[in-house]
Amino acid sequence: MDDLFGIESREPQRLLAVCEDGQRLLYGDAQHAGRALGRAMGGRALVFLLCDNSPGSLLGYLGCLQCGAVPLLLDAHTSPPLLASLIDTYRPAYCLVPQSLPAAARAVLPQASPLLELAGSLLLPCGGQGPALYPELCLLLTTSGSTGSPKLVRLSKQNLAANAASIAQYLELDETERPITVLPMSYSYGMSILNSHVLVGASLLLTGRSVLEQEFWQLASAGGATSLAGVPYTYQMYRRLGLFSIELPGLRYLTQAGGKLPEELHREFAAWAHKTGRRFYVMYGQTEASPRMGYLPAARALDKCGSMGLPVPGGRFWLEDAAGGVIDAPGEVGELVYAGKNVGLGYAQAPADLAKGDEWGGVLRTGDMAKRDAEGFYTIVGRKKRFLKLFGNRVNLDEAERLLAARFAGVQFACAGRDDRMAVYFALEGKQQPALPGQVQAYLAAETRLPARAFAVCGIDAIPKSPAGKTLYAALPPV
Repeated sequence: MDDLFGIESREPQRLLAVCEDGQRLLYGDAQHAGRALGRAMGGRALVFLLCDNSPGSLLGYLGCLQCGAVPLLLDAHTSPPLLASLIDTYRPAYCLVPQSLPAAARAVLPQASPLLELAGSLLLPCGGQGPALYPELCLLLTTSGSTGSPKLVRLSKQNLAANAASIAQYLELDETERPITVLPMSYSYGMSILNSHVLVGASLLLTGRSVLEQEFWQLASAGGATSLAGVPYTYQMYRRLGLFSIELPGLRYLTQAGGKLPEELHREFAAWAHKTGRRFYVMYGQTEASPRMGYLPAARALDKCGSMGLPVPGGRFWLEDAAGGVIDAPGEVGELVYAGKNVGLGYAQAPADLAKGDEWGGVLRTGDMAKRDAEGFYTIVGRKKRFLKLFGNRVNLDEAERLLAARFAGVQFACAGRDDRMAVYFALEGKQQPALPGQVQAYLAAETRLPARAFAVCGIDAIPKSPAGKTLYAALPPV
């Protein structure tokens, strides 16, 4: 048995999680899950783990890590065609799935009898031994940009352990923490919250409820939630729900990642945290880095508003120009590069890739453009490929979204398009706003000093989002 995150060394009676139905899971349950899965599978194997924030998924994930199985974490609501494609591509030895899985998804899974029932999840044999696996391979995750493809990120034990320890250090975590599961555990940010808290022997508040549901807040309050997490969309919901007036006496800190928070929201939450004696951390990461690479210390959340901060403990940042040269001068923009033990092994797009070793050597070229100030704090300015040439001028689509969010408070935007034509989408959310397209067009023309005809503005019912709250640009309608 591997003792990743120290699970085997915990007192079996120590509390691991409090579930929304009142069920209590112990660290001994995770120890038992690892042994039971190891016996059922008979050795190291590839497992498709269809996750929801439930006891079976939590114990299945921790159990796989303990017994040496290599799970691919997939959202339990992964579309049946994509699930079928992934199974056909990678040929896993087993699938571990919730009993409550919808019939359409069950139809594409192996129809064999379950080998094991684990707190409401079933271990299904897939009829083969599965692909060969690199000895240090520990976990597979889909990338944020590969929702419709078989591209995966390969992570090692060292990657996960190093990042969990780093996060625990800068967040000052200890065994008294009680985070509530806001994000899916199949999303790298949600997974990292589990890893870092299990590492310090903390207890989780485990729920699949949305922040929009009253039951979520009842569990957060009654369970003594010590932290809240979220992507930018979650923080918009927090503000809309009136988080500042919700009674959460145990709340110690908030974390934000998964995209740059509009500066207005950043400042608002940082000021509230400072006023109420709490901590607010803006963080930066990618799945390829297990996933955390940067964080803004809570003490600098106000005076460094807009920055994502410093490299995590054990990591290092630098900037490179288009020719690959290192940029030393403050204020200049270049591609952000990161080095650390949490950088993954590489990508996989076929079964043979799972036997490959470390292809990245601890260095990740993030594809993000950033600048560094005189104190060494980094600010993301956009994606390397999220640019358009409008009438010969280079325009950053991410920066355009941030400008619009700041100018038109309470409206969600997404910017896409092609050279010489930017498509700007805004969410109607049931409200007709006939004047807004003209106002948006005029504002962007004034800010960029480009002709108004460079911008096509349209309202849609809602901005398409992934389960983690990231904009799905490929799902936007043509303009």
